[in-house]
Amino acid sequence: MFDVSLFLRHNFARVWALASKKLTSLEIGYISSVMVTELLSPNLGFNQSPNHIQSSILPSIQKLCLSVDYITDAMVSTISKGLMYLSHLDLRDAPIIEPRVTFDLTNAGLQLINQHGKLKHLSLVRSQEFLFTYFRRVNDLGLLLMADKCANMESIYLGGFCRVTDTGFKTILHSCSKLYKLRVSHGTQLTDLVFHDISATSLSLLHVSLRWCNLITNYAVANLASNKDLKVLDLRHCRNLGDDALRAIRNLPKLKILLLDGSDISDAGLAYLRPRVIRSLVSLSVRGCKKLTDKGLSALFDGSSITELRELDLSNLPNLSDNGVLLLAKSRIPIFELRMRQCPLIGDTSIMALASMQVDEDRWHGNSLRLLDLYNCGGITQLSFRWLKKPYFPRLRWLGVTGCVNRDMVDALARSRPFLHVACHGEELGSEQWDSSDGLFTHDYDEVDELEQWLLEGEGESDDEEMVDAEDNAELLQ
Repeated sequence: MFDVSLFLRHNFARVWALASKKLTSLEIGYISSVMVTELLSPNLGFNQSPNHIQSSILPSIQKLCLSVDYITDAMVSTISKGLMYLSHLDLRDAPIIEPRVTFDLTNAGLQLINQHGKLKHLSLVRSQEFLFTYFRRVNDLGLLLMADKCANMESIYLGGFCRVTDTGFKTILHSCSKLYKLRVSHGTQLTDLVFHDISATSLSLLHVSLRWCNLITNYAVANLASNKDLKVLDLRHCRNLGDDALRAIRNLPKLKILLLDGSDISDAGLAYLRPRVIRSLVSLSVRGCKKLTDKGLSALFDGSSITELRELDLSNLPNLSDNGVLLLAKSRIPIFELRMRQCPLIGDTSIMALASMQVDEDRWHGNSLRLLDLYNCGGITQLSFRWLKKPYFPRLRWLGVTGCVNRDMVDALARSRPFLHVACHGEELGSEQWDSSDGLFTHDYDEVDELEQWLLEGEGESDDEEMVDAEDNAELLQ
């Protein structure tokens, strides 16, 4: 690992001349588009005379993932022409100022993609991290030109194409007969019409993501549900989706990941996921679905035999209370990740219930949870920290709490559990879920089992005493 920014531009390409010709995959966390262009253009080799031209840098690259300042026509052209065997291209930018035409992607740049016809996976994303900006110089024509050379594409992710309408997106669906993964984010002009006749195509979609596509309604989801093999459906921040969307989703027997953040679903709609879909789900997120209450969890989990669910996000639900979490604990679902941040009615009772939860009779209490996010839950007090100590939650690796509850207790807890990452500033825990890979469930936890460590080494008394002292101080302050 090294910091690209430490290299002078004219030395950067020379250094890469030392790279193995057998290198097939390259990922750089940040690099300027100008440096990418110079790296992949014919350039001077390392420690060679100015008259010697290195004609090929990284000739065997098949997978290229870059985060850049600007995605530009010049960079796309250089990549497409220079990398003969490229099959996977992932480009993401995050402009800090509105790009000028010479530092932007246009229809002409899209036309240059896939010059050698080997590209299978394409991702072009303009992040909104620093500035609300889009690919303003790309319209339907750009996608029409690109589609002519992308008939063999299997996976496409387009983020921030605000001027592309249904015409452009439909061209992709009808031109790429092998497409199994479609992701669109911030598609401000994408509507239900894109999927109106999708059942008439030869597509067999397995993964569909339409994040921040606010014109999508239940009708689009009903048409997408004609793909019975769907495994991933990401509809986060599609605000016009309601219970009728869940009515269609209930007919997807292979669905593994369902993300419905910010939608208009209710408790009655959530019940549609029983009995079929909830049995196959590995990950379910209903973050910010304001209508949901404890009754929704009751309708979904009460009496169900659920063994596959590993990730559950119940964050920002104003009507979710301890009663809902008690029901969840009684269900004995072997959840690895449970997020309940920004839930004002969640309190100490929920923590005690989760700490006492047994997934099966032969294993320890609270044994399955690896991640627990309780940031800014309204009812959490110092009492909860007694249930976050060992031997409870022995496999917990990530914990989110509000630091201002009692900073001394937070710090003491972190010191007493060296395998536990404690976050108290509101940051999202772990990696950005669901977005980082093609895998369905790939979160990487430490291999060390903390419970085994305690049994082998003995429980350290000094850390426990520190926690007791912190509790005493908290009581004195009260």
